[in-house]
Amino acid sequence: MSASIAAPVSLAAPRRAWLTDLPVLLVAVVWGASYLAAKGITTTHTVIAVLVLRFAVVLPVLVVAGWSKLRALSAAQWRGAATLGLILSGIFLLETYGVVHTSATNAGLIISLTMILTPLAEAAVTRVPPSRAFVAAAALSVTGVVLLTQGGGFTTPSLGDLLMLLAAVARTVHVLVMSRTKAVASADSLSLTTVQLGSAVAVFAVIAAFPGTGASPWAVALDFGPREWAALLFLSVFCTLFAFFVQMWAVRRSSPSRVSLLLGTEPLWAAAAGIAVAGDRPGAVGVAGAVLVLAGTSWGRRAADRDAR
Repeated sequence: MSASIAAPVSLAAPRRAWLTDLPVLLVAVVWGASYLAAKGITTTHTVIAVLVLRFAVVLPVLVVAGWSKLRALSAAQWRGAATLGLILSGIFLLETYGVVHTSATNAGLIISLTMILTPLAEAAVTRVPPSRAFVAAAALSVTGVVLLTQGGGFTTPSLGDLLMLLAAVARTVHVLVMSRTKAVASADSLSLTTVQLGSAVAVFAVIAAFPGTGASPWAVALDFGPREWAALLFLSVFCTLFAFFVQMWAVRRSSPSRVSLLLGTEPLWAAAAGIAVAGDRPGAVGVAGAVLVLAGTSWGRRAADRDAR
């Protein structure tokens, strides 16, 4: 791990580290709940339209709220944030189409591979391998995810499974690029989030303009009822705006591996949402998996701290 990434962690007291970890953990919670919300309002023919609406709903508010700081961004910061936005658009396209074309069980399991991919990718970039303790902790968490999602059974690998695997790779790239893009290191997080989301919604709007890409955003918006709009606002405000603002804020105060490990608890919260809302029953194996996810995450956090020091 490079010194530039490790420095914020080594200077932070344990309590300050927890103050960074808790918002990231909350992001994992809302992302876990997003599976149910997205499945409730998205079909194969409305993926692009829903993504346009999801991003466009919050973008005007962000622009107005942060206009002065947005204008103060340098050209390099605009380019850096726009690049992150392009990666972000790819993540959402892959995840949304992936969830539509595979089971929620497979989607939750495959996307959790980000926990393993990020420290491996970071090690390749920095040429400093992660500690055995961190790798073991991540493996324990993934084992827990396997047990947690086993209750729903596995389907034959499909196009959706491949898309979710590519989404896990894209998530890893997004975290690493954020941590290593010097131009955005000192910029205002709200402004960077605005540029990212603006770049992403521009990509989705261009795709939506092509024939054969599904229903138009306008048609989908008119067809939505109160329940659909409530789900869309949840996806927009909490799963998009709040989540990526916190991720950008946290990755500059922690390490990519630590952030990804916390975000990797997302399948645990997806299962919790399924139990509370959809009436899913994980059984004894699922409960054991949940315990392993929590234990692996806690162990990984301590290992990341030791590596940073």
